[in-house]
Parts: sequence; C-alpha cells; structure tokens
Amino acid sequence: MAARVLLIDDEADVRISVARGLQAAGYEVQVARDGVEGLERLGIWRPDVVLTDLAMPRMNGLRVIQELRTRADVPVIVLSVMGDEEEKVRALDAGADDYLTKPFGLPELCARIRASLRRLAPPAALTVRQVGAVRVDLAARLVTVDGEEVHLTPLEYDLFKQLILNAGRVLTHGQLLDNAWGPRYHAETAYLRPVITSLRKKLGAHTIRTEPGIGYRMLAEVVPE
Repeated sequence: MAARVLLIDDEADVRISVARGLQAAGYEVQVARDGVEGLERLGIWRPDVVLTDLAMPRMNGLRVIQELRTRADVPVIVLSVMGDEEEKVRALDAGADDYLTKPFGLPELCARIRASLRRLAPPAALTVRQVGAVRVDLAARLVTVDGEEVHLTPLEYDLFKQLILNAGRVLTHGQLLDNAWGPRYHAETAYLRPVITSLRKKLGAHTIRTEPGIGYRMLAEVVPE
C-alpha cells in the first residue's frame, strides 16, 4: 500500500512539481494551499507524512506544526526557502522531524520520507537497529561495527541511542542535551562536541553528520561526505 503524503505549500509551482515527483515515486499525495487547509485535510485524510512550508498566509508553518502535534504523531518534514538556523531550530523544537532547504532534489526528499516512515515501525521492531555497519541490540545494550563489539561509555551510549533511533532525522543540540544531561544543560552545546567526536572514532567518521548551528544527524544510509 502506497504511503500517503500531505504537502502544504502556498506556492503553486512547488505543489505541482513536488506532488508529481512523489506520485511518480509511488506515493499517494494530497496538497493544501496553506496551513488552515492543511489541518483540515489532516483530519479527513490521515496522511503518513506531512510536508510543510514555513512562510504561508493565514497560518504559518510553525503554528501548523504546533497544532498538528496536538492531533497526531505523524512525521513532519519542513520544506522552506528560509535557511536561517534559528528558524530551523524553532521548527524542530516545535515538533518537526526534519527539514529541507529549497531548492532540493527529489531523491533526497524521498530518502527523508523513507527515514521518517521507518521511525513509525512498531516498538518490537526497535530491539535491533542497524545503520550501515553499525548495529545495536537495545535489549542487550550491545553495539557492534562490522560484527566487532564496540565499548561505549554510558553517556556515549545515551547519545548514540537517540541518534540511531532517529536515523535520518536531525536532532537539535537542545534535544540531545535535554535527554542525555537534563533540561538544565539545554544550552551547553560544548558538552556535545567531545562525545560526538569519540562516537565518530568508534563508529566511523561518516556515521554522524553535523548540521551547523543546529545539531547532529545519524545518516539512514552511511555514505562518505
């Protein structure tokens, strides 16, 4: 059964080109011209993934995300021409799962959608996760690379677990810090760098990508940068 994608964007050219591309890739697509119409369609159609712009009339994308999060747990990917880091962080903190800056390529968008859909797997499927050569058995807290066991410190493991459970999704500095150190350390981004550096040495240099000024992303498919 084809995954359902709801595209919310006030630019007609974007709606047409993205919808056609996703349909050709095998997705079922509906479009909305603004946030108000998008939320209406959300309740009627129940999509598997929502793509939304940020700057829109009647209701901007940030409000769409906030309202959507009170109604559903569907993955949200922001598609925006705004490359400002603060805007991206605000969208992610509001509940977006990922973002792409316009213009973007259809293959990358499809890869982000696939990564979002993988995170909807039932909890039982999360016992073992693998990204490239990196594999973790969450029940046993066992991490291996190319079949060889890798020892992680408790702090490294906490960060690694967040990243691999959200492979393909950017996690903000604040999200990682809140979960590993606690809310009091929300702004202490310097705490993350040495731990991420150590993880890269143990897991492979290309497994974790830096999103400058925003956070980190474990790649759903590990490829050299």
